[in-house]
Amino acid sequence: MSAALRNDDPGAAIMARLDALAGFTDEPGRVTRLFLSPSHRRSVDWLLDWMREAGMAAFLDDVGNVRGRYEGATPGAPALLIGSHIDTVRDAGRYDGTLGVALGVAVVAELKRRGERLPFAIEVIGFGDEEGVRFPTTLAGSRAIAGGFDPTTLAACDPDGVSLDKALRDFGCDPARIGGLAMTRQAALAYVEAHIEQGPVLERNAAPLGVVTAINGATRFRGTLEGEAGHAGTVPMAIRRDALAGAAEIILGVEARAAREADLVATVGRIEAAPGAINVIPGAAHFTLDIRAPDDAQRRAAVADIEALCAATAKRRGLKLEMTRSHDAPAVVCDPRLVAALAESVAREGHAPLRLPSGAGHDAMAMAALCPSAMLFVRCKGGISHNPAESITAADAGAAFAALIDFVRHFDPERFIDEA
Repeated sequence: MSAALRNDDPGAAIMARLDALAGFTDEPGRVTRLFLSPSHRRSVDWLLDWMREAGMAAFLDDVGNVRGRYEGATPGAPALLIGSHIDTVRDAGRYDGTLGVALGVAVVAELKRRGERLPFAIEVIGFGDEEGVRFPTTLAGSRAIAGGFDPTTLAACDPDGVSLDKALRDFGCDPARIGGLAMTRQAALAYVEAHIEQGPVLERNAAPLGVVTAINGATRFRGTLEGEAGHAGTVPMAIRRDALAGAAEIILGVEARAAREADLVATVGRIEAAPGAINVIPGAAHFTLDIRAPDDAQRRAAVADIEALCAATAKRRGLKLEMTRSHDAPAVVCDPRLVAALAESVAREGHAPLRLPSGAGHDAMAMAALCPSAMLFVRCKGGISHNPAESITAADAGAAFAALIDFVRHFDPERFIDEA
């Protein structure tokens, strides 16, 4: 256990906690902490100790979340939920997800130090499965608390053939009780998640903190263009049916369509040509497409335009097109009251409260089905994430801590109790 949070430099103390947490890894020399792995177990035990040291009653729940509760002035009062995730991608950075959990515990530790009990409880949650790297599931922990866990995912297996059900049991959880983890709206006042931005907007605006307005909805496709393979040296250009050339035209068209609108992004992340020989005209091309926006109407319009672009390109070039929609998730709009309150806290701490959408998914997406939700973003160097080069400063961690504790101390539960 690292040193207690230092009042004179909370940012440095939070960074020290995150350094310690980064030491729990399944791959020495790299940060790789997969859901229900041995390193996840060690991080759970470490986090439970810290939560208890901070004054919380803490436990591991049956879907693998670490949860700590700091009672309010009246025991059993509804809770403000603060959380993020502690699992990682392979060869990860050390701040994605973990920063939000550390900030939540640090805020409670500071309330304990001051001897403050608020008119509501605070629950800090370290979700176990946000990244979906080990099992073909995502947001399992937050979905369970929000009442949206799909029990059929318990049969899903990791690459070694271990089912999620078995892995949970081996971890000390009881999958049969996951349904009982769902919180009621009366018990959960609101959910707030602090997270590194994972993008360059804050850095480019010289802003340490940002307030998220919405989490982008996303639509994904798998596409195939079929033309005709032929000899690269003998088939004249005018009569070729080159599938890869068609895909290249589509890629540039997708880029141009997305560039027309603010906050809309579209990406062809994978392209494969067949047969893949240097002297053969590609007879087939396979590609992926990812389209995201914080406004669903904007995203749907872009999807329609891009589908039309793909069809027109294929027809003009004499290619056969197949498009399969593999994913479609709506945008999640952050609660305007929480957005305003977070912005006020950021401003009170002397920073311009830049508002921006999140292009990446977060546990807040699942939690929004339970209660009003919002996010606080923290600047990260170069916008780099899911990478060992992921970096934040102690000063920015301290700024996030100050804004979050200000938010908590100004939080008015009456505005949310009446709604519940």
